[in-house]
Amino acid sequence: MIAFDHQPRTRLVYGPGSVERVGALTRETEARRILLVTDPGITAAGHAARVTSFLQAAGLEVFLFDRVCVNPTTNTVAECLEAAKQAAIDGFVALGGGSSMDTAKGCNFLLTNGGEMKDYWGVGRASKPMLPLVAVPTTAGTGSECQSAALIADAVTHLKMACLDPRAAARIAILDPVLTVSQPSRVTAVTGIDAIAHAVETAVTSKRNALSLMYSLEAFKLCVTGLPQVISRPNDIEARGRMLLGAALAGTAIENSMLGAAHSAANPLTAHFDVVHGNAVGIMLPHVVRFNGANPEAKRSYAELASAPEIACVSAGIDTAHEALIARLESLLNLAGIPRSLAECGVNRDAIQIMATEAALQWTANFNPRPIEAQDFVALYEAAFAPRGDGDGFQGS
Repeated sequence: MIAFDHQPRTRLVYGPGSVERVGALTRETEARRILLVTDPGITAAGHAARVTSFLQAAGLEVFLFDRVCVNPTTNTVAECLEAAKQAAIDGFVALGGGSSMDTAKGCNFLLTNGGEMKDYWGVGRASKPMLPLVAVPTTAGTGSECQSAALIADAVTHLKMACLDPRAAARIAILDPVLTVSQPSRVTAVTGIDAIAHAVETAVTSKRNALSLMYSLEAFKLCVTGLPQVISRPNDIEARGRMLLGAALAGTAIENSMLGAAHSAANPLTAHFDVVHGNAVGIMLPHVVRFNGANPEAKRSYAELASAPEIACVSAGIDTAHEALIARLESLLNLAGIPRSLAECGVNRDAIQIMATEAALQWTANFNPRPIEAQDFVALYEAAFAPRGDGDGFQGS
């Protein structure tokens, strides 16, 4: 049993229609001038206008920043910061996917503590209190609403900086599955794979503990069964709810146990070749699960993970359950339409060495259950150019 120190930082409010409470809940934080941080797609879908109306009905002033981009950079945060300063805001509502939440958190760091994003790269670098943040996810993937990290890419070097501080965590996260119905089918699939990857990685990291594992297992059960349902029945609110809650629980697991090599390998793919994060982590995940299987303790943890939704049973053998997990992951990747080769994503094989070097320097690599170095990432990338199997013939239900 690994020691842990757990203090929940985010209040979770879950249920269809719960977004209608955003005004009253935000008012409870004592903020009165709100910067609503979102992206153009969310505005076009009408969600920003609805949330604005709920906030205004609660007597709050609302200022809109809807220029968030996918994989936000230091430039995005700088734009958001300028909007926050001009409006003299005293609170944030982040509406959208992980990019909106990361941008709001990044802006919060700079608005309250000054400096540049690189000053907060690492853990606990903020010295002053931060403004209250209410997170309203419209995608079921990142789980950022339950994390204290802002993931911001340096606009020059393209390196992703993980800036973690308890002060950055959302005070309240509103989980309304109805908001996720408007997602394009591609976004549903890709973000769903990301949530599953979070559950898988957090279940085996060197920092995992009894509490984080509880969240990982439940998140995996919800998402591995929910993703096929939302892909085949996009308007199924119950299935949407399973994915949204599963993503939040996986985010809570990350907060308590961090991530591993699949995410370390994914970030350079996004930085150099603009591979969508869910695609990148999905491609790498089965290879990392197989690599980590050389660690007996990690293999057992994978087997127990496979047992949670009855993909396989540990009593049938650790090796069998481990292979069944990999097969199910590959099957889900195929169902989600995730490319199975890096070549399909336009990745240049000549970049493997530089990507491997960068992957080894990623923060999450420190928590992989099996020690991993640059040459190991080279092998993982090579394997991802010619992936094994097609996901058929997996064992279990």
